[in-house]
Amino acid sequence: MVLVSGVPESKVPYVPVYGNIEKALNKIVTASTPDRFTQDFLATKLDMKGGSPKPVIPFLKRIGFLATDGMPTERYKRFRNSSQRGAAAAEALKTGFSALYDLNEYVHDASDADLKGVIVQATGLEESARSVARIMGSFKALRAFADFDAAPEELDEDGGDGGGVGDGGGGSGLADGLKLSYAITLQLPATSDIAVFNAIFKSLREHLLSD
Repeated sequence: MVLVSGVPESKVPYVPVYGNIEKALNKIVTASTPDRFTQDFLATKLDMKGGSPKPVIPFLKRIGFLATDGMPTERYKRFRNSSQRGAAAAEALKTGFSALYDLNEYVHDASDADLKGVIVQATGLEESARSVARIMGSFKALRAFADFDAAPEELDEDGGDGGGVGDGGGGSGLADGLKLSYAITLQLPATSDIAVFNAIFKSLREHLLSD
């Protein structure tokens, strides 16, 4: 597998010295947001000098933190907000490592052994290949910041937070005839025992779906 600027030609990105991912992300939180995230910014403002941190920039582009021209994206800016950091990192993980999520949508919850297996399957590499360990380390470095239970911020068409229903004119904020609904997301256990599923759906009927 050919490595180009720290990113393999496959769809799975990595940074060879993956400890630099955690270091860069921690420094991004405290540093001001640049107009362009360049190697100079990485070396001077984030104090990450030398050759090993350089692949961090293409990695940040692959996970949607930077545009192709190096301009920080909204996801980058949301990551700097402590209340949105976990959700932004979770989105970044799914974006950058989509090839892994295509095989296992809950790969972020996988054990090290299962994660390695998914990487091997996605890349076609041998399990002992150095790139497998680097991909695994890069994935885990970003996963450490991710919160998959955090609700992502919903933006309106003008880029605001949509913070209120209605026309903002001081009325009730609720349109006449507004109907509310809710959705239940159920994560079922990995089991072939039908009795487990029967018990789950019986409980749903009794406690959530009754009139």
